[in-house]
Amino acid sequence: MATVVRENIGLLHDKITVKVNKDDYYPSFEKKIKEYSKTANIPGFRKGMVPAGIIKKMYGNSLFTDEILKSVEKELYTYLNNEKPEIFAQPLPLPNNISSVDSNNPVEHEFSFEMGLKPAFTLPDFEKVTPTFNKVAVTDAMVDEEIGRMQIKAGKMTEPEQVDNEDNVLNLAFTETDKEGNIIEGGVAKDTSVILKYFTSAIQKEFKGKKVGDAIALQLNKAFDADKLVMMLQDFGLEKEDTEAGKKYFSAAITKIGLVEKREMNEEFFNEVYPGKNIATEAELRTALKEEIQQYWDAQSRNQLHDQLYHYILDNTSMDFPADFLKRWLQNGGEQTKTEDQAEKEYPGFSNQLKWTLITDKLIQDNKLEVTNDELKDNMRNEIMRYFGTMGMGDDTSWLESYVDRMMKDEKQVDSSYRRLITEKIFNWVESQVTPKEKEVTPEALTAMQHNHQH
Repeated sequence: MATVVRENIGLLHDKITVKVNKDDYYPSFEKKIKEYSKTANIPGFRKGMVPAGIIKKMYGNSLFTDEILKSVEKELYTYLNNEKPEIFAQPLPLPNNISSVDSNNPVEHEFSFEMGLKPAFTLPDFEKVTPTFNKVAVTDAMVDEEIGRMQIKAGKMTEPEQVDNEDNVLNLAFTETDKEGNIIEGGVAKDTSVILKYFTSAIQKEFKGKKVGDAIALQLNKAFDADKLVMMLQDFGLEKEDTEAGKKYFSAAITKIGLVEKREMNEEFFNEVYPGKNIATEAELRTALKEEIQQYWDAQSRNQLHDQLYHYILDNTSMDFPADFLKRWLQNGGEQTKTEDQAEKEYPGFSNQLKWTLITDKLIQDNKLEVTNDELKDNMRNEIMRYFGTMGMGDDTSWLESYVDRMMKDEKQVDSSYRRLITEKIFNWVESQVTPKEKEVTPEALTAMQHNHQH
């Protein structure tokens, strides 16, 4: 009769030894030999009439080994199903001397496996943390800027005779030259569009009054401030870290001058930007826009608050791991094996991700958080609406429901929606356990916080 013995070999690291004897595997081996003898197609014998002794001689050790391993696997997983140890992934086989297996000598065989155990841990006390809700207060200037963008987006492109406005869109043919303006053979050549105000003030003055066909000479690092210079270097296919690239000289020839005439503020414009909301005046537009901008920044503030909570939980939850086992699992547990150095390099990020997964699993289980089928459908429905919009939909939404049904059959779509919704529920629950202090910040400051955060 098979036996399974479990022993501890390290921190959260156990060894399982499975012993099987002849009675555990030999009957199935003999059955397999008989099955082969009935189906084998071997020259000199009629199909189905091959003697078992011949089959055993030809395939015996291979079939014998398979049946032993099947028996061991069965005993191992029976033990795991009965005992239900909290383990990472699956047990890994330890070095076993499989070469000693001999179908002519059915004796007891022993196989060992290692498994990594999940740690027990306690979540931090949420009453001890006071995160900051970094709130952006929407100003009239922010509303003005957004209205200006909307007017330009809905505006009409004109082609003035000469450059006379900082908002002129210039189609330029850039040709690399030397300092004296001589064209460099094989140098950089690029046709691109640049808004006049992106240039430095000195270059803007040079362009003013110029017409199609006119050209000016410029040096990149003198023509653009640092942030715009990076953008232009990338556009030209040059390395932004290459300080010499910014010193290059160019001839910039105007091939087209454009200017967007801003859309007039009238009821037709209001209905285009906010269809179905019956906005009739600029004041009503400003109110609707201010609410929308505030909603956007409040959502960004909540995301940043959740980031603070993420780091608080992660940094204040103490957790041990069976590091040696997990590194070996990184090497051998995936579709492709990795070297020891690769596993060592990946382990810190992997263990950090593993820690967060265990934390979220505990939050979900302890607080009975779940995502229902209806919530998944609603989420997918909203995604489709955001993507396609509601224009022209009318009362017939059958196409939408059909689309949702197709998405619900896509395992990847369902998994993606589930992860997004359960993460939202996790952070909503954690947020309900704390009392943030509110602090007013600028949009730039909040954006910088989001840019600098690291998971």
